[in-house]
Amino acid sequence: MERIAKFIVKHRKLVLVVAVLLLIPSIIGAAATRINYDILTYLPPELESMIGEQSLENDFHIAATGMVTVEGMPTSQILKLKDQIAEVDGVSDVFWLSDVLDVSVPTSMLPAEVQDMLYNEEHDATMMVVRFDDAAASKSTMQAVAGIKTLLRENCFFGGMSVILQDTKALVDKEMPMYILCAVGASLVVLFLAIKGTVVPLLFMLGLLFPILYNFGSNIFLGQISYITQALATVLQLGVTMDFSIFLLHRYEEECQTHTPEDAMAKAIQNTFVSLAASSLTTIAGFLALCTMRLTLGRDIGIVMAKGVFLGVLCTITILPSLILCMKKPISKYTHRVFIPQLTKTSHKVVAHHKIILAVFVVCFIPFVFAQTKTNVYYTLFDSLPQDMTGIVGTNKLKEDFGMTTTHFVLVSEKLENKEITQLSSEIQDIDGVSSVVAVEKYLGAAIPEDMLPADVLELFHAGGYRMLMVNSAYESGTDQLTEQLNEMNSVIKKADPNGLITGEGAMTKDLIEIADVDFKNVSIASIVAVFVIIALSFKSLSIPVLLVAAIESAITINMGIPYFSDTTLPFIASIVIGTIQLGATVDYAILMTTRFREERRAGRNAKEAAQISVERCSQSILTSGLTFFAATVGVSAISRMELLQSICLLISRGALISMFVILLILPSLLILLDPIIKKTTIRWISKSNVKE
Repeated sequence: MERIAKFIVKHRKLVLVVAVLLLIPSIIGAAATRINYDILTYLPPELESMIGEQSLENDFHIAATGMVTVEGMPTSQILKLKDQIAEVDGVSDVFWLSDVLDVSVPTSMLPAEVQDMLYNEEHDATMMVVRFDDAAASKSTMQAVAGIKTLLRENCFFGGMSVILQDTKALVDKEMPMYILCAVGASLVVLFLAIKGTVVPLLFMLGLLFPILYNFGSNIFLGQISYITQALATVLQLGVTMDFSIFLLHRYEEECQTHTPEDAMAKAIQNTFVSLAASSLTTIAGFLALCTMRLTLGRDIGIVMAKGVFLGVLCTITILPSLILCMKKPISKYTHRVFIPQLTKTSHKVVAHHKIILAVFVVCFIPFVFAQTKTNVYYTLFDSLPQDMTGIVGTNKLKEDFGMTTTHFVLVSEKLENKEITQLSSEIQDIDGVSSVVAVEKYLGAAIPEDMLPADVLELFHAGGYRMLMVNSAYESGTDQLTEQLNEMNSVIKKADPNGLITGEGAMTKDLIEIADVDFKNVSIASIVAVFVIIALSFKSLSIPVLLVAAIESAITINMGIPYFSDTTLPFIASIVIGTIQLGATVDYAILMTTRFREERRAGRNAKEAAQISVERCSQSILTSGLTFFAATVGVSAISRMELLQSICLLISRGALISMFVILLILPSLLILLDPIIKKTTIRWISKSNVKE
């Protein structure tokens, strides 16, 4: 490492030139990486709901659909609008009443359920079903939805999953620059308060630009990333990896007291790399724990963030030293007072009252243990979006005018006879909450030959070896009522066809709920075990990993318990990922504090003296790092209109403060109290000659 460090220092301009050149493929790769806006596509493909969804997409071509509700419009104008929509690139076809019977024929000639599906006399409303060529979250469908929006007039409403996904894309694209500006601006404020060099915070941000762009560019090898990953990656990478830059600067300033700037930087690179390699492993392990989720969105976030941390370490020991040395004159020339001090008085109070502090903490902590198990979680993805979005308004209008709160698609074998399908439809109709069942076979019994039906109507219900039934439910996705309804439907369907299945938003959301409950446990266990093993190996101890993980887990428990007391309902993704992110990102504070405590114990100081010095000397770094992490995320939670991102960032920012508080006040108290146990369970905790009680 010494030779590499000296090479970086000697050839710092070459390092910067290469770093800048690497930005070119990174920008190209970032632009070419597909962004997925449909969370439901991350469900395991072997689920029946996903198998059904693939059939809807590949065979029936209705997985990507949108519904246009038109109120109070003459038939001639509706037909004109229908033709205009059909001409939009990416639209497969538009289905309306005119495809079932001539517009001059009264709608009363249609079966009642078909009338209810396509026409509402009370509101003078009718509905057109728009089918798209490609998947709901595809680029062509997004563009087609945007094109259709320009054609809609007053009293026209556009709903459905495809529309909501396009709305989500537009909102994320609009807000993304604001997220970055807010995170960078708030982080700069904290850094200016914490670092005496006026130019240094700007160099830190410039230095972080490289690993962030490299990370986004290398995502092209993953094929795609989710919009949640895209929105969070920059903010999280900035907050999590800023520690590395701070550690390098502090070591460089320390070495400058006895060496030339070049030699000081070479030594700083060597020493910082060793400490960063160890501390970053816990962060990387925490993010990789998300890969244990069956919902592959976790793998998406985990890989991108773990990769970002690795690139952050790499750039901290190569690009940042080069920037600092190239700008050493302005750095030394422009300085100001540091406003985030070392907590000298606090350190003495923590040591003097460590038993009282622990007792008060335990008493206050107990309610949060129970509260975090009662925090409400929601799985209905639409609830996390602004309710004035075009797709949400249009979908709500479908519920209001046509009772389409949730639509199930039932797929059964084409070998079933018409009378069996009719019987199945009747049994499903009798289930609580089912408002209507639409199946071609229900109407063929009325002396209507199948070959008399229009081809495009038959294609909607017969394809890929399946017969399809559309079941409209009065219940909303993600509710207990809908889950019970789906279970009853599944029992009825399996009797008629053991291979029959249900798909649609409701069925996929039900699967999402069941998987998320398991994922939460798996991710928590995986992250704790991974971090525990890394700390155990680093300290050669059995007690220290228990102590440090327990400290951060207590902070996570408090963080997750607060929503219960504030009567806040969290999106399910937030409840799954926050524990892993908070553990991986803030356990470094605990490692830093414990490492310094061990160093002071080895220097011959007793436990109280070691704790006092550790709090005093580490407080500035922990405060700077924690406040930067807080600043980078709290702004996003304040400005985002997407409740999903808002909730995640609020939990992360609050978690950074809680972890900071626990490490500065509670961990030192525990180290003092448990020092005798630590000595017996740790290899070479302190040498015998330096033992001081």
